[in-house]
Amino acid sequence: MNYRQIILAVLLFAPVSAGAEPVAALLKKAVALVCVEPPLAADAMAQALSKDARAASDEPLTMGEQKFGWRRQIILGGGRRLDITRLEPWGVLRRIEIQYRTGERPEIMVIADGDCAITAARRLRYGADGRAESIEMLGPDLTPTGDSEPLNPAVPPADDPGGITVALIDSGVNYLLPEINRRLARDGAGKLLGYDYWDMDDRPYDANPARSPFFPQRHGTRVASVILAEARATRLIPYRYPRPDLSRLKALVGDAVAHGARIVNLAMGSNKSEPWRAFAEAMAENPDVLFVVSAGNDGRDLDRRPVYPAAFRADNMLVITSADGFGDPARGSNWGRATVDLLVPGERVPVIDFFGQAAFASGASFAAPRVTALAVRLLEANPLWTAPDLKAAIIARARLVDGAGRLTSRYGFLDLDALPQ
Repeated sequence: MNYRQIILAVLLFAPVSAGAEPVAALLKKAVALVCVEPPLAADAMAQALSKDARAASDEPLTMGEQKFGWRRQIILGGGRRLDITRLEPWGVLRRIEIQYRTGERPEIMVIADGDCAITAARRLRYGADGRAESIEMLGPDLTPTGDSEPLNPAVPPADDPGGITVALIDSGVNYLLPEINRRLARDGAGKLLGYDYWDMDDRPYDANPARSPFFPQRHGTRVASVILAEARATRLIPYRYPRPDLSRLKALVGDAVAHGARIVNLAMGSNKSEPWRAFAEAMAENPDVLFVVSAGNDGRDLDRRPVYPAAFRADNMLVITSADGFGDPARGSNWGRATVDLLVPGERVPVIDFFGQAAFASGASFAAPRVTALAVRLLEANPLWTAPDLKAAIIARARLVDGAGRLTSRYGFLDLDALPQ
């Protein structure tokens, strides 16, 4: 009996100890059933899990003509269900993902490897208002390890740092990190000026659960750290972007301007223009504010296949993409001679990650905040400059270089690494 067969035997046939979590036993059994070879049909898997279970869906995962796995939904009764994914490129099991839900609320996620060993598991903890408050880490036996990550913690107190006010529209920031928290804008009572326009509360904590509520993307902290590292005079107002309703962006920008923001950094976008109309209107209504927007990382020509809001036209906007050391678009970064304004070194940019660790990040998202930081330094030296003055001064520091850089942006390569900080 090999290692995988031993694990399957344990998961399928070992008795559940007294007091053991019934859901944990169910999830362990589900892992074992997904591992059965040849794979069970969806209905057979549901019946093996529970007599009252049924398969609600069974979809193959394909890329072109190649099937690389399947995704199933098993209804368990009592408003419970399992969402199961089996990844098997070229017919070889590599990964299993199982989510346990009550109604539409995700509760537990389990990940197993190709040997059917559970390698990661997480549980969402919810508050009285029904919002997820934290992610609890579980061990391979699906019992708590004692580790957890907050999702909406209170903002620690701090004083206003003073300086040039910059609004950051992103996934929020980890304001629990002292190096971030002390640079955030405050009102006279010491209250954070930022806002969460996703959840509509005053805690813009760094979390984008769109892809997975169990493994949220942490983007804004890294972007913020670039601005703060390259422009010491930054007074940052963090906003968590309103993914459920992008029309809120107009109110968001209005709030930022009301609190003195002179620069707005936005490092995100999508293919459809309509959801971003409110942002375009906000730019038009605030001509004295400079908007620095990333071009994105889809590896495409935005003149032919636009991404928004980068593809909008605005006199007070700069669209930034990431360049290599030669002034050409970095691999995977978007370009466009009529759409992209500047190529900026954005590969392996030093950042502080969500957990406060030094790291490196690459892409247009990390080229844009470098231009924002330059704008802060220029305003610090020239406080009476308007947005047109600021934009002109930034463009004047760029140059057209030989090669692809000459054909892929409006103003060329801005070599920030060669400029004084």
